Amino acid sequence: MQIVLLLISVLVFSLGGRPQQAFDKGGYYTSLASGRIMAIDSELTVLNAVQPKGKEAYEGALLMRKAGLLHHAKEKLRVFRSGAVKLETAMAGDTGNGEYHFLRLIIQEHAPAFLHYNKDMEKDSQQVYRTYGNLSPAVRKAIIDYCKNSKHLRAKELNG
Repeated sequence: MQIVLLLISVLVFSLGGRPQQAFDKGGYYTSLASGRIMAIDSELTVLNAVQPKGKEAYEGALLMRKAGLLHHAKEKLRVFRSGAVKLETAMAGDTGNGEYHFLRLIIQEHAPAFLHYNKDMEKDSQQVYRTYGNLSPAVRKAIIDYCKNSKHLRAKELNG
């Protein structure tokens, strides 16, 4: 683990501490889908080092995903709520961002009902459909892959 963090540090902070690595959305979505805390933590480290546009939304979704993998109820709730604040704040600043709606939809479809984080699934799926053609290829691929297990997104309804 220390070697991985060291390699990330070398890649990201060469040339006087300036980020030199680009944010890899494909890798991000792979980590999000992995269901492995280590992969999520690694991606959180990359986000903090690279500081991509939309960092709060990406970090929020990762934290909410991670919450479902933790063992203690109190910690699960704390991590989930902190992630929700980050994602919702990012969405409030960019309401038309289809990728943010996709991230929230992923979380909503898998969040336990008692969290009451499931009220915007229809709205989010419609926004994903509307913006699909304008999203990056990596995000479009993640959406197509996710459609296989989604109750609210269908690949045949996507345009672009």
